[in-house]
Formats: sequence, C-alpha cells, structure tokens
Amino acid sequence: MGSTTTSIDAPAARGEHVTVRSRTLRDRLASKEWVIFLLFIAPNFFFLILFTYWPMWENIRLSLEKTDLLAFSGANEFVGLENYAYIFNNRTFQLVLRNTLVFITACVGLTMIFGLMVALLLNQKLRYRTTVRAVVFAPTLLSGAAIGIVWAYIFDPRFGLLAQILGWFNIGSPHWLDRPNWALPAVIIVYVWKNLGFAAVIFLAGLQAIPQDLYDAAKIDGANAWWRFRSVTIPMLSPISFFLLVTSILATFQAFDIIQVMTKGGPAFGSTTLVYYVYDQSFGQGANFGRAAAAAIVLFIAMLIVTIAQVRFTEKKVHYDG
Repeated sequence: MGSTTTSIDAPAARGEHVTVRSRTLRDRLASKEWVIFLLFIAPNFFFLILFTYWPMWENIRLSLEKTDLLAFSGANEFVGLENYAYIFNNRTFQLVLRNTLVFITACVGLTMIFGLMVALLLNQKLRYRTTVRAVVFAPTLLSGAAIGIVWAYIFDPRFGLLAQILGWFNIGSPHWLDRPNWALPAVIIVYVWKNLGFAAVIFLAGLQAIPQDLYDAAKIDGANAWWRFRSVTIPMLSPISFFLLVTSILATFQAFDIIQVMTKGGPAFGSTTLVYYVYDQSFGQGANFGRAAAAAIVLFIAMLIVTIAQVRFTEKKVHYDG
C-alpha cells in the first residue's frame, strides 16, 4: 500500500511543481513586459509633466500672486483670489467675455453652415471640381498673419477692394478696423473665410461616405430633396459634425494671429477675445502677469466646460454607422 501511494502521489507532486514553475515564468514575463512598457512611456510622461502639468501648476501659482515686470526676480506678493476678483469686477474683462462668446458662436456657426453648403455644391458632378476644391481649401494652409495683412488692405475704407466694390453701388464702406462696432465683425469674416475650406473638405469626405442605397430607398418612399437631406444626410454626417464642432470651438478659443495683425484687440477692446486679453495683460499695456494668469485659468476652465458639455450631451445624438 505504501509503495502504491508513493507511485500515485509522485506524478501529482510533479504536476504541481510544473504548475508553480509555469506561474513563476508567467510572472517574470509579465514583470519584464511592465518594465519595457514603463521604459517606453517614461519619456512621454516626462515631457508631458515638463511642458504641460508643470506650466499649468506654475500658472495657478502665479494667478494667486501680485506681479509686475520684475515678477521673475522672486519679489512676488501672495494676494490669494484678488486677481480673480479684479478681472470679474472689471468692465473691460466683461466686454472681453462677451466678445469671446460672440466670436466663437459666429465663427463656429458660420463656418459649419457655409462649409456644409460648399461641400454639398462640390459633391455634385461639376467641371473643374477638383480645382475648385483646391482653391477653397487653400486659405486653410496660409499663414494667419499673412491673411490678416491682406484683409486689412481689403477693409481699407478709402482704397480697399471692398470699398471699390461698394462704390459701384454708391454705398460707402464702413471703417471696419477703426470702429469698435465693426472691428469684431471684420475679424469674424476673415476667420470664417480662412477656415471655411477645412470644414468643406471634412464635410465632403463625410458626404462621399454615405451609401447611395440610403438615398435610393428614400426616393422609393417618396421623400423629396429636403426630406432626404433631413432624414439621411444630416444623421449620417453627425460624427463629422461632432468632430468639427469640438475642434472648431477649441481652435476659435485660441484664435490670436489674425486679431493681432488686423486690430491688436482694438479699438477700445472692441475685438479683444479672452486669449488676446491674456497676451495683452502679460506683454502689452497691462504688463501684469498675475491678472494674465488668472485670465488664463478662466480660459482653461471655459474650454474644459465646453468640451465636457459637448462630449456629454452632443455625442448622445451622434449616429455612428456600423
């Protein structure tokens, strides 16, 4: 009996030993994979901390201090939320917030509407369609500073191209860049013109990806052109529209070059947006880094809120075919 028991237990013991060895081997391989993984992501984390999180932390710290042109000498005074209280009680900052809201709403809305209209036109079988697409997309590739210089001449109330065209109809040209009520509309026109081609090309790619069978089925059901657009085109373009909405809002929040070249935020802060206000407070007339940092935090929070709201509410209505 004793020998029988030994002969039965020995294979079981060897099996357990093999199982333990295999687990140990798997653990070692997993540990090596984790080490390799950490070695690969370590540079990314290092640069992310160095160029993103550390500057953000420094900006938060700076927004709680009173600073001036000598701020980097180390003589900063901690003032808590005083900078935030100042900017929110300042009429100029309230005007800047209103300008930012108008600028973003107008630029994003007009860019998407006209971009879709141009995409629908270019999706038709027209002659020289490829050439027209390239011409429409070209402004997207141009420098914002160069575009601002050209459009500044176009808006000139005496010798500009727009003044000449309006003169044919005996209409005087507004002083676009010299009046607070006209400066922001002028910047909006230029910004929409620059980004129209990008929206049109993205919408065009979405239109060409819609199966023709859906339109054929809608025609069989008796749907006219408007109903086909409403029930087929718009739902199938919802992922494209959502992508453009998110990217356009975030990009418009950060618009700077065209404003700097054309109006420098003026006249009388008539075209100053939030990002330009941060620049002006840092390196312009304000030269107050603490207030600029506080405004930058407000800009960051605004962009974060808009992004979360878009992802949470808008994406629910996005139709993904698949």
